[in-house]
Amino acid sequence: MSYLVILRHGQSQWNLENRFTGWVDIDLSEQGIREAQDAGEKLKNYKFDKAYTSDLIRAQRTLDIILDIIKQKDIPVEKDKALNERMYGDLQGLNKDETREKFGAEQVKLWRRSYDTAPPNGESLKDTADRVIPYWEKHIVPDLKAGKNILISAHGNSLRALVMYLEKLSKEEIVGTEIPTGHPKYYMLDKDLNILEKKYL
Repeated sequence: MSYLVILRHGQSQWNLENRFTGWVDIDLSEQGIREAQDAGEKLKNYKFDKAYTSDLIRAQRTLDIILDIIKQKDIPVEKDKALNERMYGDLQGLNKDETREKFGAEQVKLWRRSYDTAPPNGESLKDTADRVIPYWEKHIVPDLKAGKNILISAHGNSLRALVMYLEKLSKEEIVGTEIPTGHPKYYMLDKDLNILEKKYL
């Protein structure tokens, strides 16, 4: 058996400003730093063999803060854009409330939460899953099947894609699934990666 902990980065500066971030490389806010520190405190009793993160600073910095607090900075860390947040296209940098006023709340909700509707020039959750899941299968699954305990620091939508796959959620169920910033989610897995236990820490 092995365990997996997934974590959405702490609040970013653009989360704070209520802006669509996507692939724009925005750092953590002061609250985001505190959220990462709190996550580290919750993970002090967990031992990891390897960590994965995205190509974006907000996820990498969250991971760095956690590994420093749990005194595991010597474990291998693999960084890859496959774990990046979904690309929000023309919405990147826009204020979410102003975008709702312009396009309507239902349209914006569809862009943000549906499975296969992409914002203009951006990615849908399905598009995001199409890069996250092959990376998961090729890189992370072999580590888990080898009995390694894994920590992933990534983003709301790359993790929603992974949670949908891991927990076998439907397109309808994933619409209402939120991944809060800075809250580690723990999975105990058997040798076939069936979920034996799951909980937020």
